Amino acid sequence: MPESANLSVLLSPADPASQPRLVVTDLDGSLLDHHSYDFAPAAPWLAELKQVGVPVIPVTSKTRAELLPLREALGLTGTPFIAENGAVIGLPPGWCHARLDRPGSGRDGMVIKHPGVDIGFIRARLNIWRERLDVRFLRMGEMRLPEVMELTGLDGARARDARQREGSEPLIWQDSDTALAAFRAALEGDGLQLTQGGRFWHVMGRSADKGNAVEWLIKRFTALRGCHPRSLGLGDGPNDVSMLEAVDQAVVIRGCHDLAVEPRNTSLYRTQATGPTGWAEGVAHWWGRDDRRLAAAGKRDSVINDFRELSA
Repeated sequence: MPESANLSVLLSPADPASQPRLVVTDLDGSLLDHHSYDFAPAAPWLAELKQVGVPVIPVTSKTRAELLPLREALGLTGTPFIAENGAVIGLPPGWCHARLDRPGSGRDGMVIKHPGVDIGFIRARLNIWRERLDVRFLRMGEMRLPEVMELTGLDGARARDARQREGSEPLIWQDSDTALAAFRAALEGDGLQLTQGGRFWHVMGRSADKGNAVEWLIKRFTALRGCHPRSLGLGDGPNDVSMLEAVDQAVVIRGCHDLAVEPRNTSLYRTQATGPTGWAEGVAHWWGRDDRRLAAAGKRDSVINDFRELSA
């Protein structure tokens, strides 16, 4: 681990060349190991970013119920979250607007925003289109608990949390690509969209995706702080593309899959490592390349060397 003083100087608010920053990150396969859910390789960076006041915001397909214990384990209870691929946004008190939000409206003490549509509407339309189009898929809401556990690798308690959907429905597609195209078009007619994740396809409202939710949070940050932050996004799957296109600097973490992840972002880095090790590599890459801030902090050579040691 590099000396914490180097990063603290680099990101100190006293640095005249500094710009407020925030990090938005996918969880499964990115900050969390795809199989074990371990995040130890990224823990030093999480601690450093928290120390210098850079918000790290989970942006995930997981439900709000799943995120409650994860936010505590990751030390991210003071930052917002985006759940269900953008269908749910959670705001801690420091991110609330006095005239726009009702503090404590969420069961976990967070102010909860729902940019998309209700889960009941989504499930009803899925059932209708399955019958009309005669297509084959299995909704998570239809799966027995052991099936969810087998597909996700989660234990019973976490699998139950994964089924507590508010604004999106995961499904396993069991039909042809041609049928998938017809299914997608039918959903669009209902104001719904279909996006591909690492394990499931996800159906949600058209306005609810990771990118729109991230843009909303960046605007909220700017309104509350009076300045626009520099944003860094990290993800490994196709459902992360809109998020990676909504940030200033993007990292595609090498995935444990063969799916194409092609965000249109001119400031893009692809990692060699997977999971949380790749996450640390991506953060180190962008911090090490920021020559102007490094020069302003007077620590360019030593910080770059520390970053290289961390990502080695």
